[in-house]
Amino acid sequence: MDNNPNPQTEAIIKRKFVVNDFATTDEKGKIEGHAAVFNQRADIGGLFYETIERGAFDGCDFTDVPFLINHDKRKIPIARSRRNNGNSTMIISVDNVGLLISANLDIENNLEARSLHSAVKRGDVDGMSFEFRVKKQRWAGLDTKIPTRVIEKFEKVFEVSAVNDPAYSETDIYARGSLDSDRLTLESVRSKYELDNSTNLEAEKLKIQIMMEVTK
Repeated sequence: MDNNPNPQTEAIIKRKFVVNDFATTDEKGKIEGHAAVFNQRADIGGLFYETIERGAFDGCDFTDVPFLINHDKRKIPIARSRRNNGNSTMIISVDNVGLLISANLDIENNLEARSLHSAVKRGDVDGMSFEFRVKKQRWAGLDTKIPTRVIEKFEKVFEVSAVNDPAYSETDIYARGSLDSDRLTLESVRSKYELDNSTNLEAEKLKIQIMMEVTK
């Protein structure tokens, strides 16, 4: 079943990935990793499964994306991408794995950046998260206990974060603070699905009734 929400009303969502490649590099102050991965089924709080299709970031708005720690917008970003231009201290790209970020941290003058770099290097921080809005999605199995949402297109990525939540398996996404929104989304989609099915059933009954009247 297709369901394309209005991007103006679709909720802003956070998802957390535990990835094996979030790490420091040989270049001083640089860290790299995937903030999102393709084609990995995630359990969203037992409500539904979710996967990201390849091509979902095509046309996505990456105008201004800060790199934060634990989504804390009250603090100064430790890096930032501005359309990957010359003023950017973070480069965002899409590869065959997912959404890749490469950030140059000021570990000499920024204490938080230095602390994060050390924590990533030691393996104490191994999770990444991103905040986004969905543009296009489809649902399958809405008549089952746990349906599946496939994200076909993202509208916008608002920020990416290094997160220090407890570890989850690499194929899990942790819905931070957005489960209520996810629950409302599922309820809305299911209600529409049930209404459409009911309408179609009534239409079929009426069609059969008309055909029976014609053949009398």
